[in-house]
Amino acid sequence: MLREDVTEAIRAAVFEELAAVGFARMSIEGIARRAGVGKTAVYRRWKSKLALVLDLITAVAAEGAPAPDTGSLHGDVRALLEVAAAALSHPVASQVVPDLLVEAARHPEIADAVRGALLDGRQGVAARIVRAAAERGELPEGADPDRALDLVLGPLYWRLAVVRTPVPDGYLDDLARSAIAALTA
Repeated sequence: MLREDVTEAIRAAVFEELAAVGFARMSIEGIARRAGVGKTAVYRRWKSKLALVLDLITAVAAEGAPAPDTGSLHGDVRALLEVAAAALSHPVASQVVPDLLVEAARHPEIADAVRGALLDGRQGVAARIVRAAAERGELPEGADPDRALDLVLGPLYWRLAVVRTPVPDGYLDDLARSAIAALTA
């Protein structure tokens, strides 16, 4: 029987190790040292660092974020932006996400897991937001949730993960208004 506290310590160590050295330089030895366990404890749970990272990405994706339900399209979009900005600004995520995207170009397994973690859950959230807005008459029936997701989160991702500039005061409100204007155009 595997101890859950050891498994959780290893998972936390993976995030720290990814943020510190990146996937390419990450090692099972470094993860074990950071978790305060032996390498065998890691290998009992995962056969390789790739399997470990894929499991971790899948677990994070499964947690998912609930769709905001503020009663208005602007409120829902603004709440989604707030959650995404906090996630992308987190010190660990700001290091891990770009590194995993680089590795996704080299490893199809990582690409699939990252796609699942970053896209699948968000598509469900976007679909619920768009459906609720259409029911309230704020968006036309048949509005495209994928387009909504691109318009809402694309600029934020660009700013925080690619260009790596902070979000100034008022930016999330402006972005929410701009995305909604584009969706209703």
